[in-house]
Amino acid sequence: MTEPTARSAPCAGLRISDLAPDFEARSTIGPVRLSAFRGRWLIFFSHPADFTPVCTTEFVALAREAAAFAARDCALMALSVDSLFSHFAWLRMIRDRFGVEVRFPIVEDPTLVIGRAFGMVSPQDSDSATVRTTFFIDPRGVIRAMTCYPANLGRSIPEMLRILDGLQAVDAQGALAPANWQVGEPLLESPSHDLDAVFDAEEATAWFLRDAGGQDR
Repeated sequence: MTEPTARSAPCAGLRISDLAPDFEARSTIGPVRLSAFRGRWLIFFSHPADFTPVCTTEFVALAREAAAFAARDCALMALSVDSLFSHFAWLRMIRDRFGVEVRFPIVEDPTLVIGRAFGMVSPQDSDSATVRTTFFIDPRGVIRAMTCYPANLGRSIPEMLRILDGLQAVDAQGALAPANWQVGEPLLESPSHDLDAVFDAEEATAWFLRDAGGQDR
């Protein structure tokens, strides 16, 4: 394990509720612009490099679950410093070896301009091999959640879907998602801001810990 160094942390450049920076770049499906995805959800994520073991398993898993994201009206878009032709060669290898086609766009970012704009890498970094950053962007283009994984740990695709499901559910119901929430389970009501309601609650926790259906926890 290497010694930690003092520097700006990845993910520090943007915060939840910020508008995602727009950009236009070359990708494996042609030129793409981030703002063109407005009106639907978008998961925008970085990977350290093509032809690496952890990244390959992630892309195989994401390609196999592409229909699950599409069913939630969510697009996927990846980013790395590798060139467009490196992306093409890697995707061909993935198809031939694993029998899945990666059809979501992979953007090239050889100068790290996009990665730095999103805080995926620090200004002084010369490559993007340190983290796997994921941004969950809502239909308005607003960042609603972010995750950062180290280069040696692959993302959990089920957790990506759970985060997306949770964000969509709380938006639809104006509620809160509890720990370990899964689709079909009850959400939580927002806590009361009224002192009389606090004093009048039958249980000590009922004023702030209730299912959205009105049941105490």
